[in-house]
Amino acid sequence: MAMSEQETKRAVINRLRTIKGHIQGIEKMVEEDKNCKDILLQVAAVKSSLQKTGIVIMENHTKSCLMDEELDREELEKTIKIIVDFMK
Repeated sequence: MAMSEQETKRAVINRLRTIKGHIQGIEKMVEEDKNCKDILLQVAAVKSSLQKTGIVIMENHTKSCLMDEELDREELEKTIKIIVDFMK
């Protein structure tokens, strides 16, 4: 079952707020001189969360924009470049 744009927006905002909380936690860990291994584990978790959030945004954009609109070649190439850049 596909999510509506409002549901997707709420999901993305919730993910970003969670990521923000994780980053604040990492900042606190650094300030408290916590173990580097533990800090890197949290950084990896944030990186993964950002990647997943980007995928949700990209999927929504693809469904709502690319499938519903007739894009000229230049706009389609710009969109493809954004997706490729995201995947790097």
